Amino acid sequence: MDSSNTNQRRMRSGAVALGGMGLLAATLVACGSSDEPDKRCASRSTLEHLNNKECKSGGRGAYYYGGYVTAGKVSGGSFDKSAVTRGGIGGSTSGSSGG
Repeated sequence: MDSSNTNQRRMRSGAVALGGMGLLAATLVACGSSDEPDKRCASRSTLEHLNNKECKSGGRGAYYYGGYVTAGKVSGGSFDKSAVTRGGIGGSTSGSSGG
């Protein structure tokens, strides 16, 4: 086997790996720049974080936008999607709590 063929194969596989990494990075940037805030299912009355199926039709939950979950409770966001905005990567989430 010729050593130049081996070097060409190595270069091609390296280019494929680098190309794949670029595609992955572009995908992450595109997803991260969405204007959609994070959402999670929660109880309007207790602010308890619930399983997503509780926000489906007939469930006891509602979607809570933005914010975070601490000790099983949501805070720092809102049940009103329009009250919460999201920036791109490194952006901040803001909004009012309550509902």
